[in-house]
Amino acid sequence: MVQRLTYSRRHSYNTKSNAIREVKTPGGKLVAQYVSKRANGPKCGGCGKRLQGIAALRPKQYRAVTKRQRTVSRAYGGSECASCVRERIVRAFLVEEQRIVKQVLKAREQSNKAKKSKKSKKGKKGKKGRK
Repeated sequence: MVQRLTYSRRHSYNTKSNAIREVKTPGGKLVAQYVSKRANGPKCGGCGKRLQGIAALRPKQYRAVTKRQRTVSRAYGGSECASCVRERIVRAFLVEEQRIVKQVLKAREQSNKAKKSKKSKKGKKGKKGRK
């Protein structure tokens, strides 16, 4: 005859959090072994890819793990992947370059205006002197 199993914990429903595995003990007894949920692991905040170098654990288990295993020693390490960080740095650099170019063009335009205004003033004085 087949041996039956009963849940030894909480409620008697076959839910995701109450999953069991039937295991036979060395004494020949069939017992319920509770299976914990599988961890997805951390994902990048920018692109959503899985982060490399960080253990895939359940949220509660991260507290027991050392900081070195929870993060990566880099800017945004543990929250964004390397390619997203690189992209962010390049974008910031290009924005800064664009701002500097605007300043240079504005300064050049102002110097050109100053030169034109000096020339026009000289021309007006010369015309008055002829009369």
